[in-house]
Amino acid sequence: MQNETGILGNMTMNRINNKVVVVQGLIGLLLCVNSLMIFTFIRQEVFRTDTRYILFAQMLFLDSTLMLMTDLAVLGAYFQYPLTSILCVILCVFMDGFTYGTPLTLVVMCLERYVAICLPLRHADISNPKTRLIGLLLVWLFSFIPSLTELFALLSVAPFSFWFSSAVCNFDVMNLSSWHSLLRTGISQLYFLVLSAITTFTYIKIVVAARLASAESKKSASKCLRTVILHAFQLVLCFIQFWCPFIESAVMKIDITLFVNVRYSNFVLFLILPRCLSSLIYGLRDAKFFLALKYNFFFGMNKNICPVLDQGTSNSNANTCT
Repeated sequence: MQNETGILGNMTMNRINNKVVVVQGLIGLLLCVNSLMIFTFIRQEVFRTDTRYILFAQMLFLDSTLMLMTDLAVLGAYFQYPLTSILCVILCVFMDGFTYGTPLTLVVMCLERYVAICLPLRHADISNPKTRLIGLLLVWLFSFIPSLTELFALLSVAPFSFWFSSAVCNFDVMNLSSWHSLLRTGISQLYFLVLSAITTFTYIKIVVAARLASAESKKSASKCLRTVILHAFQLVLCFIQFWCPFIESAVMKIDITLFVNVRYSNFVLFLILPRCLSSLIYGLRDAKFFLALKYNFFFGMNKNICPVLDQGTSNSNANTCT
């Protein structure tokens, strides 16, 4: 998060004005799209009882909250608005937790697709309300383990006066000692290796299932395979941001102007772009969700969509157009 919260801190008002406007426009657009998708999820009961849509809604919430909090930190750095260290640390802890939440949710979604394709007869038993709740709780638990670990490490060395001092909020506030940075790097790389291994496992299993499936099942497996590939790409983008501080540190020693441009690019490519893919993968590629999204976008005035939605959810007791 160093590249996110401090992205505009060292830039002058005139040089970054256009970049600030672009960032605000991108984040505003994504928040509007995500809000509409969350509303669509809440409105339709058929989505609220399906594990993959529940995970999708959680990822939308995590992405939206992270973008909003990060944007506030960016604006605070831009206008040089000071915060007390205790408030800044709390903000950083939550931003860090939400940062890990997205890749963890992505991996759980890959596992859900693996069960649906490779273990179809057990899918209903595995993907039940109880296991769904346990899975969601585990995602939140493992999302905040890194940030809480860093918080306890900070508590062990920070003097009492530190907590009531004021400064522009930046994630560097969490790194009072060099070993704090090493701890953060080690945790992020461990998460990356484990989550990448799980994603690769699901990819290989779905590839094998797709080759052995019948013609009808092969189409479904092929679609799931493309979804897993997109998830893997999104996962890589999410974790590249943890390498950005090292890249930026090396660039800063070469040229400060280049450093500013690299930091801005990292913010857009590795924070905003992965959150755009969330909307693409399920919001636009999923036919059923897209129909419901389209219905809500037109405020329910397009009544021709209702029969199509109801036909797609005929096995459910819910009327999707209500």
